[in-house]
Amino acid sequence: MGTERQYVQRGAGTQNADTAENRKPQSDEARSAFTPPQGVPRPPSPDGEHPTSEFAIPEGLVTEPTAAEPEGSAFVAPPGVTTSNQTTGGFAFTPPNGIPMVRLTKDAPWQDRMRTMLRMPISERPTPERADPPDDTGPAVPRVLDLTLRIAELLLAGGEGAEDVEAAMLGVAHAYGLDRCEPTVTFTLLSVSYQPSLVEDPVTASRTVRRRGTDYTRLAAVFRLVDDITTQDDFTLEEAYRRLAEIRRNRHPYPGWALTVAAGGLAGAASMLVGGAWPVFFAAAIGAMLGDRLAWLASGRGLPEFYQFVVAAMPPAAMGVALSLLGAGLQSSAVITGGLFALIPGRALVASVQDGLTGYYITAAARLLEVGYLIVGIVCGVLTVLYGGLQLDAKLNPEAALGHDVRPVTQTLAAMLLALTFCILLQQERHTVLFATLNGGVAWVVYGSLADTAQVPPVAATTVAAGLVGLFGQLLSRYRYASALPYVTAAIGPLLPGSATYFGLLALAQGNLDRGIPHLTQAAALALAIAIGVNLGGEAARLFLKVPGGADDPSGRRAAKRTRGF
Repeated sequence: MGTERQYVQRGAGTQNADTAENRKPQSDEARSAFTPPQGVPRPPSPDGEHPTSEFAIPEGLVTEPTAAEPEGSAFVAPPGVTTSNQTTGGFAFTPPNGIPMVRLTKDAPWQDRMRTMLRMPISERPTPERADPPDDTGPAVPRVLDLTLRIAELLLAGGEGAEDVEAAMLGVAHAYGLDRCEPTVTFTLLSVSYQPSLVEDPVTASRTVRRRGTDYTRLAAVFRLVDDITTQDDFTLEEAYRRLAEIRRNRHPYPGWALTVAAGGLAGAASMLVGGAWPVFFAAAIGAMLGDRLAWLASGRGLPEFYQFVVAAMPPAAMGVALSLLGAGLQSSAVITGGLFALIPGRALVASVQDGLTGYYITAAARLLEVGYLIVGIVCGVLTVLYGGLQLDAKLNPEAALGHDVRPVTQTLAAMLLALTFCILLQQERHTVLFATLNGGVAWVVYGSLADTAQVPPVAATTVAAGLVGLFGQLLSRYRYASALPYVTAAIGPLLPGSATYFGLLALAQGNLDRGIPHLTQAAALALAIAIGVNLGGEAARLFLKVPGGADDPSGRRAAKRTRGF
């Protein structure tokens, strides 16, 4: 106490001065908060000594000498104490040798490989596996981003889910050496940002999807293009642009008259699913074909899609009202229900629910809004005709249930015909039609077995049948390295809630809300059951697939971490 303390101990065997000066001071070496500022003379102490802290040992008190406490981190475990991760050889934080690099083998389809990367932080993604020659700087960044956006535009316009579109964008950019890339997909806007390094400015490009069309042949061609880009090391940018131009120039595989006949066949098959006979089949087919031609005419005049659905829904309803007024003894409700099957936007509904379940809430909300507008258009067209029929004293009874007689062979064949005609409307490749048709037949057999034989509620039976459709569709798509939509969308056609929608609209036309709202609620529940079942089946299919990283690799396919209620 009688000598002035020194703040840096310089002795033999101690660490160098720089380390000692940069270390934190010991508790009894810290200056007091009342130390005078620089330039102000220190007031003399009564005993001539340097002032000490108020916690200094009083004069006359003798303490036992203690060994100097070694410096160290406050988070180091005390001697003799071992932590669980130290005993097992693991580490609670970043390992000293770094995070193990993810090996994305090319054995798995590009959807699974890129989805694995998409769900990683950008700092943990592996660098591109393909290396450019030393004398080649690689393709220009703006051209790669432009190709990425053009491919994503075709996928999103064809009805592909937002996560698969982002995976395709990441795969194309990653294949051409852009490893620090962030794709973003919303309902109409596509954007991709590339940052060469942390100190360079990012390059961002965007593209707007203004027109949507249903052509699964073009969608399959884009999938093959992405697969070639991500697996072939010598696939040049010029070759990719040439293939993309060919895809855009390709004509639809089916002519317009074939689409009209397919729409009629779909409505006729749907009318037989709900108990109609052969006369009802032809009546529903004629009404649906007239509605399809009116929709083509409205489209040629540039009318929005909402009005196209309004005019397309009117002829089937008018055909059912006409049969009721003529007293032909046919089931007018089956005719109208068959026409509704051809108009319900099941493809957009499944895509919207899939985007919501995978965390793309903005795109999911926009797709649901689109589905809502299309359904409102159908409601307006059907209600207009039904209201006119009621004014003419048409015998339309909402209490008259459709025929529920079990006809397994006839209904199974009708379900397969419905799926077949749906494939034609979706412009699918011919080699996918057979698998989608069989998948639709399996869906109806499962639904009929649960709902009619086991007396399972319709919503639960629909969910199980749609789950099997999604499961088989995902497995078939991975087997052929293609999109799952051609194998799934047409197969869910027999499960669409056409009868519940019709009875709800008829009750609303008669002003009976007590009976109309429950039917419409059931229709909405069935539609959501289809969408959730398809998505659940697709996720279950990935349990049987080999994903990058393996089951024991923590850097394998990760599920997106979302809010858990807190």
